[in-house]
This record gives sequence, structure tokens and C-alpha cells, in this order.
Amino acid sequence: MREHRKSRARAVAVMVTLAGVVACGTAAPERQSLTTTPTDTASAGTPATPAGGAAIPAPDEPVPETAAALASALRRTTGALNDAIDAWGKDGKPPADVELLALYQQRIYRYAARHPKVASRAFARLPAPLAAQAKDNTAAIRELLALAHPIKPDAVFKVQRPRPAAELLGHFKRAERRFGVEWEVLAAVMFAETKFGRVRSDSHVGAQGPMQFMPATWKAYGMGGDVQDPRDAVMAAANYLKATGAPRDYQRALHAYNPSQAYVDAILLHARQIKRDARNYYVYYNWQVFVLTTAGERRLTGPR
Repeated sequence: MREHRKSRARAVAVMVTLAGVVACGTAAPERQSLTTTPTDTASAGTPATPAGGAAIPAPDEPVPETAAALASALRRTTGALNDAIDAWGKDGKPPADVELLALYQQRIYRYAARHPKVASRAFARLPAPLAAQAKDNTAAIRELLALAHPIKPDAVFKVQRPRPAAELLGHFKRAERRFGVEWEVLAAVMFAETKFGRVRSDSHVGAQGPMQFMPATWKAYGMGGDVQDPRDAVMAAANYLKATGAPRDYQRALHAYNPSQAYVDAILLHARQIKRDARNYYVYYNWQVFVLTTAGERRLTGPR
């Protein structure tokens, strides 16, 4: 198990980079994505206009750099995103407004994580509930950033569209009923590992599937399932977390999953946000895959 834990630390460090939670944002438009196969890059179509009349941000909408403008953009975007999620049926591919608003919110938080002084002043301008959410999201991004290492810009990754949000939610809740591991924690793990299965590539040490299992660990906890199948992978993750201390001690169990306190803290911060408002599950579901390379950061999935 000790060897497995060391391998998991290296595997998750790579997959976290791919998943993009750790990629820090800039106000400039995104670069073109790395070579990917196949991609989840279908156009979201012409940006929609929500009921409130404000235009939906384009995929490369600049992120404000001043505290006042950043706070205004985050407040406006989060409100519109929550309304769009409420109107979404949750089955199938998300509508364009949800994808575009979630992408812009993600880029705002990535910028905030990169610019803590501006972020602190911006968050002080927000209503208390949104300020708490912003602090948690930004802290989680910074924690996972500590695990990331830039990769070569010519690397090739396999990405794909995730299974529908409602389908994945069913897997998380079934695993919770069977093993007692909170579905919000399982969702946060899949989010951090592969952005809900968008990343299809194995890690450089061989971790596989949407929950990123090493082969030996899968053999022990996979219960004979398919490591690439989201249902089987979620069940195996709940099985492993239960065996290592959850739900009694999530700190211990998540540290066994990846022996990094930064990883543990990030997972629990994201899980806390989902518990506070279930819409945050759908928000995270629509955050996209960014990769940090030696030539700069790039986005691999989402609307173009």
C-alpha cells in the first residue's frame, strides 16, 4: 500500500494539471488547445441572452483585472449561471448559456487564484454567501496548483464529453447508499481527477479511468468492474475510501487516496460547496479541462 500511495501522489499531480482546476487564469483570450483525441469541443453556438437581458460571455471574454470589476463580473456571472442551471433539465449536453457562464466563472476564479491581493479586495465587495463560495473555490484552486507541474506543449491527450450530469449523480448517490461515503465527496474527487471523466488519458504512471486508479489498487477495490466505466469507478472509489476511514474520517481516507494535504483540503472545500448548494455540482460539472504547459496554459474542452 505504501508503494501505491507514492504512485497515487504522482498520478494525481499529473491528472490535476489536466483537469484544469490548478491552471491559473489570465485576462487574455485562451490559446488554442493542445492536440487532443477525441475532443469535447463542439461549438456552443451563438451566445444566448438570459432573461435579465445581459449578454452571455464569449469563450474568450476578458477577465476584469480590478477588484471592483472582478467582483461585479463574478456576482453577475454566478447569478446568471444559477438561473441557467435552474432552467436546465440536467439531462444530456448542457445548454450553451450554462456552458459559457460556467466557463467564464471558472476563468474568473483561476484569475483570482493567480492574483490573491486583487481577489481579496474583490471578495470583500461580495455578499457574504458568494464571498464564502469564492474563497473556497479560490483556495481549492491554489491547493491543487501546488500539485501541478507544467508538461510539454506537444503532449497528446485523449479527452471526451462526460456522461450526463444526472447519470453521474445517480452513480454518486448509489455509492453513498452502499458504502456510506457522501456523494458530494465522490463528486469532488471525480471533478479534481478528470473533470467528471473528460480526461480519458492514463496518467504518466498508469493511473486509469475517471477516478484515476492504479492497476493494483483497482484489482483490490474495483470489485471486478471496468476501470473506465464511471459507475464502476465511482463504486470502487467509495469502496476504497470506506476501507481507509470514510465517512468517519475523511481526512484520513482522502489522504490515503492521495497523500497530499493540499489535495485533501481541495476536495473537502469543493465538497463543502456542493453541500451548501447542490447547484454547485452542476457548476463544477461544466468547468472545463485546462492544461498547464511549459509554453503556457491551454484549454482542451468546452465551447469554442
